[in-house]
Amino acid sequence: MELGMVGLGRMGANMAERLLRGGHKITGFDPNADARKAAQGRGIAPTDSLQALVEALPAPRVVWLMVPSGKITDDSVDALLLLLAAGDTVIDGGNSNYKDTLRRAKLYADKGLGYVDSGTSGGVWGLKEGYSMMIGGDEKTVAALRPIFETLAPGKDQGWGRVGPVGSGHFTKMVHNGIEYGLMQAYAEGFSILEHKKDFALDLSQIAEIWRYGSVVRSWLLDLTADALKKNPTMAGIAPYVVDSGEGRWTVAEAIDLDVPAPVITLSLIERLRSRDNESFSDKLLSAMRNEFGGHEIKKE
Repeated sequence: MELGMVGLGRMGANMAERLLRGGHKITGFDPNADARKAAQGRGIAPTDSLQALVEALPAPRVVWLMVPSGKITDDSVDALLLLLAAGDTVIDGGNSNYKDTLRRAKLYADKGLGYVDSGTSGGVWGLKEGYSMMIGGDEKTVAALRPIFETLAPGKDQGWGRVGPVGSGHFTKMVHNGIEYGLMQAYAEGFSILEHKKDFALDLSQIAEIWRYGSVVRSWLLDLTADALKKNPTMAGIAPYVVDSGEGRWTVAEAIDLDVPAPVITLSLIERLRSRDNESFSDKLLSAMRNEFGGHEIKKE
């Protein structure tokens, strides 16, 4: 099968290479010339514009978007809307907000274009291990794209599936990432407790390795944690600053809208926000309060 890949960054290029290995032909576009050059070295045929990409693809065209959520996705979707013809399909494999996906899909449907959302997980390991894909879209359209998903997935019938109509793929991936926040926070807190028990002189890397086999907390995320601890047992040189890409916030907002209690995911998001507050006014004020009512000592900067 022949398709276009928009976005030749690390994940997009890795996905394109996995598709190439599976016998698909890939034509790609990225506004960054260096990314296009690197992609060409991996066997991807690069183009220097979206228009050139569309012109290079046979009809009916399939274009996979692998770009950051927000404005870049909107700009790409709007541009392709003017370039594609009835019967063509766009797959959004990025982390778009499902509400944006619903809006974009309607614009495409009005012009006879297909729009499929693929919540995609796998990160930098996807090239080797395969990608987990939660797909939303029309049943017939998704069925026609099956060879693409089978090639990208860990197995033909493993790690991917149509979860519902358009929008449901990104919605499911949003919740997936919210769960990820909670799992990561639990591991981080547990290992922090172990690290602070200095009189036992615990080897965190060893403990992570023990837990990887037979333990009820074993997981791929623990495998990665064990690898990180082996490389850098004290986390030296790493700032205690944790970013978030948006999905956790969207998950918490959706939980509130649906009246669903989600304290673990919510608190894990709050912890990420807290990690960025090097000058915490609230903590300073708490210290001042304790001094006011109890005469407790204030630690000076």
